Amino acid sequence: MARTQRHLRAQQRVQTLIARDQPLEEILKAICRIVEAQVPGGIASIMLCDGAQLRLERIHSVGLPQAYCDAIEGVAIGPGNGACGSAAYLRDFVVCADIAHDSRWEGVHDLAARHGLGACWSYPVIGSNDLLLGTFAIYYRQPGEPSRSDRRRVIEAAELVSLAVERERNRQALRENEQRYRSLFTYHPDAVFSLDLEGHFTSANAACSNVTGYPLEQLLGSHFSSLVQPSDRARFESLYRDVDRGEAFRYSVTIQHRESRSVYLDVTNLPIVVNERVIGFYGIAKDMTERHRRETELRILQRSVEASTNGIVIADARQPDNPIVYVNEAFERITGYGRDEVLGRNGRFLQGRETDAKAMAQLRHAIAERREINVTLCNYRKDGTPFWNDLHLAPVRDAEGGVTHFVGVQHDISERKSYEAKLSFHASHDALTGLANRSLFENRLLHDVSQAQRHGRHLAVLFVDLDDFKPINDSLGHEVGDQVLIQVAQRLAEELDTGDTLARFGGDEFVILLPGLDREEDAIRLTERLLSRVGRPYRVDGHELYIGASVGIACLKEGSDNPVELIQQADMAMYRAKQKGRNAWECFTSDINDEVSMRMALRNDLQEAIEAQNFELHYQPLLGARGGEIVGFEALVRWNHPIKGYLSPGLFIPLAEETGQIGPISEWVLRQACRDMCRLAAEGYGRYRVSVNLSPLQFRRTNFLSNLQQALRETGLPPDCLELELTEGILMIDTVAAVETLHHLRDMGVEVSIDDFGTGFSSLSYLKQLPIGKIKIDRSFVRDVTVNRHDGAIVQGIISMAHHLGLGVVAEGIEEAAQRDFLTAHGCDVFQGFFFARPMPLEALRVYLKERTIEVGPAQVLQRNADNETLASVPSWPGDDHQ
Repeated sequence: MARTQRHLRAQQRVQTLIARDQPLEEILKAICRIVEAQVPGGIASIMLCDGAQLRLERIHSVGLPQAYCDAIEGVAIGPGNGACGSAAYLRDFVVCADIAHDSRWEGVHDLAARHGLGACWSYPVIGSNDLLLGTFAIYYRQPGEPSRSDRRRVIEAAELVSLAVERERNRQALRENEQRYRSLFTYHPDAVFSLDLEGHFTSANAACSNVTGYPLEQLLGSHFSSLVQPSDRARFESLYRDVDRGEAFRYSVTIQHRESRSVYLDVTNLPIVVNERVIGFYGIAKDMTERHRRETELRILQRSVEASTNGIVIADARQPDNPIVYVNEAFERITGYGRDEVLGRNGRFLQGRETDAKAMAQLRHAIAERREINVTLCNYRKDGTPFWNDLHLAPVRDAEGGVTHFVGVQHDISERKSYEAKLSFHASHDALTGLANRSLFENRLLHDVSQAQRHGRHLAVLFVDLDDFKPINDSLGHEVGDQVLIQVAQRLAEELDTGDTLARFGGDEFVILLPGLDREEDAIRLTERLLSRVGRPYRVDGHELYIGASVGIACLKEGSDNPVELIQQADMAMYRAKQKGRNAWECFTSDINDEVSMRMALRNDLQEAIEAQNFELHYQPLLGARGGEIVGFEALVRWNHPIKGYLSPGLFIPLAEETGQIGPISEWVLRQACRDMCRLAAEGYGRYRVSVNLSPLQFRRTNFLSNLQQALRETGLPPDCLELELTEGILMIDTVAAVETLHHLRDMGVEVSIDDFGTGFSSLSYLKQLPIGKIKIDRSFVRDVTVNRHDGAIVQGIISMAHHLGLGVVAEGIEEAAQRDFLTAHGCDVFQGFFFARPMPLEALRVYLKERTIEVGPAQVLQRNADNETLASVPSWPGDDHQ
């Protein structure tokens, strides 16, 4: 059942590759690997037919020698051409149980023997349309017949190959069809459509929809004559009835636009011929309406008027209500109204709720007095959007001096007005979300704090920072990230009341001002609603995305004289919320302020220590489990603070990693450890390997390898005397690049070990590929290995797995003899811990090495507890064996 399940999962993986349209070669090789995993000793191969189905041209295999593949490529399909050529010809299972004595292999016996091939079973790959696609075969090193299960596996594999090849061919055919139709429909500037023999639309492009005004879904299935004016339908229908359907024909027709206006078209029809039979017509319709209209209007209007960039409108002053008798193209462009929608109407239809009543009164008086006027009006386009119109209106007089028309010249100044408005808006709002920016938020904060203090109301500031937002920008791009930010802003705004202020300070930071709270607890309840709302999935461009948020809350306290401090307090509380695990909230307290101040001071002190290189290295011996010999040292950094004394690495190392200060610290540790090992060797203490912990920041830098080589050159330490310890977490991000870097380290001769093994979540499938020398069992498992059966089982499993992979095993954190004995019994290779020796400075290490020159038996060495305070003048912290 387990084998069947593995087989089904493997088939599902291949089907997934096919469904995802992965490269055909990758899919075929995956099928080969599946079969080879199921048939021990079998070598799978796939050969595909040429276009004429005369030869098997392309061969895909992961196990066959390339020279053999090259030699048999292009084998003819025939009854006596080996297993594959015969199977393709017979379209049946062909078994060559003994190639060396099989007549079908005449001429290639030596080739098969040279490559150690004794048997071959082949089965044809047939497509769903009964078309021969190729063959699937299994080779064996020794002669043999296939069992019933072997035949079934070969047939199943051939079916998978058929599915993959047909899918690839369908994709190629689809691409060709898409290219053919895209050129005709999508990219044609005119309306392009197809009709059946009765004149019904079967397809149409977007330009066709624009020309008729009807959406594509309404056009499809309708008859072309339904668009034609009633007076012209008989002529149109006769064109299709009388024309020879095997030839192209052309005609002009006037159709009725959906918006009740006429459209003049020049149409060319081409027959659609399939299998020498006309099944319909392609049509290309060029919209000639504008040209037709211009030809008529040129007899009335001057070209200069029509070419004006300003809107020109002419009203008849001799008729009641001064109806419009002419507008130019600029007017249509500015207002969005077509000419047919305007003629006969008074120009007041452009007015709206924001039109200045005073300016309109001035305009009416000028018309009544038959005089010129210049006014600026807020008018409205057809789609309801406003535009600013600098209108100059002048009367046209006849020979007797009577006013016959009014000519209005529109100058669209919307862009200028919009620019002025944008300048004002962007001075106080965020450009992406339209929310208030920091400047506007602080202004409102000062006002609302004053009001809250005056009326005895509660007020709170919420600082919202999105969790896991940066990976969205990095992986999907800033356009997707911007859409997520816009949706977040909308969700936050929907939860707020009128009078609350939502601002974006930049990046993924939002700040909320709640000025009208009855109780401070109301801010917490709102925060929990916000966290729930922000945590719902986001859908952008087909992606479903998940993010969270961390929220800091700062409430106004009595006696506060600097309202802007509320923003800083909420920010500090937000940072504490992130430390709690993210997707959480935290209220500001004085403890947070003290902690932040302490961290800032510690960071500044740490920077001074970096610049002065005010660190020390201590070394903890690593002892061989069998003979108790020293196999190396682990270098551990120590910081003697000028005021607080020695600080635990667990305090300053996480801070350095967070601030990026870990980089220069790691560089110093690496070089100092190399120098110390060279110094010990020069002084005659021996040649030892030193282990140095690598920080993720140091490992991922592009110049990491070059810096490492430079450090080895400068210090003179041989590469095989350096071991780099990496945590599993370093390898979980960009695993491919990490593995490549490890291979470069192996090529340099530098040993690599995995630290804290068992605490991460990296895939064990990568472990077998990693060029590493050993793994270190995390102290959390060693601590309870003798009292907790689960920890004991884990440790046994790690040791067994590592040894089967050819890796050494180091156990760290050994503090008791029982732990040592357990690890010895189960084959651990190297010991490290306080039971043997504490970390010690270089001078104490010299003393330690001198004492060990006295001949001591292996058992005595492992029993010796080096808990000698003379060897370590500074404290040692359990679990601090990292940089």
